[in-house]
Amino acid sequence: MRIKQSAVAGMFYPQSPDELAVMVSQLLADNQHQGCMPVAIMVPHAGLVYSGGVAAGAYSRIRPYLPMISRVVLMGPAHRVPLLGMAVMSADLWRTPLGTIRLDHQLSSVLTQEERVVINDVAHAREHCLEVQLPFLQLLDGGYLVLPVLVGQTPVNEVAALIGRILMEPETLIIISSDLSHFHEYDEAMAIDRATLQQINQLKPEIQPQQACGCYALNGWLAYAAEQGLQAEFIDYCNSGDTAGDRNRVVGYSSYAFY
Repeated sequence: MRIKQSAVAGMFYPQSPDELAVMVSQLLADNQHQGCMPVAIMVPHAGLVYSGGVAAGAYSRIRPYLPMISRVVLMGPAHRVPLLGMAVMSADLWRTPLGTIRLDHQLSSVLTQEERVVINDVAHAREHCLEVQLPFLQLLDGGYLVLPVLVGQTPVNEVAALIGRILMEPETLIIISSDLSHFHEYDEAMAIDRATLQQINQLKPEIQPQQACGCYALNGWLAYAAEQGLQAEFIDYCNSGDTAGDRNRVVGYSSYAFY
């Protein structure tokens, strides 16, 4: 079995299994949100001390529906490696301090054969945006397979088409991983992020990289959601100046459910 090792344990989340389990369990307990079952959620991907509470609000939404989810597809940006198109990894398992989680190698192979994605282990090797979602998925323990997809510079229609193909598979949840504006002063960041949240509320796939680092995955999802007549439900927002950082150079975080 090919195993993808953790790249950011001890940096973006605790290395200690016990400490990590307690932290994520407390985040979920402190950020409970209820509602109907989402087709997709949007979550941030900073260190858990910065954005974990915002992410937990979205994850708590899926907790009642875990028996109805057999596959989770993670989609987010490639921060460390320039990427055109969309990339999966070759691994069968992904390890964090909480153990291993099974990857959907079968669907990954199908999408690769259909030339919708490529295998690019280099892009995935040190990427954090999808890995920081795994502790939440492991603590929820839904018994699902996970398919990680990095979305580089890709036309909106291609991302939307991939999502449509993926959602042909039953019992599938999409998770879009994206932070919002980066490194502005607090009030300026709030203004930029308010405009971005309004675009998400209206399902407008016109978000730029300076508004959201995961804009390519997010715009593809918004285009698909608008075409399917889905609704966006705002769950939470904050920035790093509200949690564990100063207010001179903040990063914005938001979570949504789509149904």
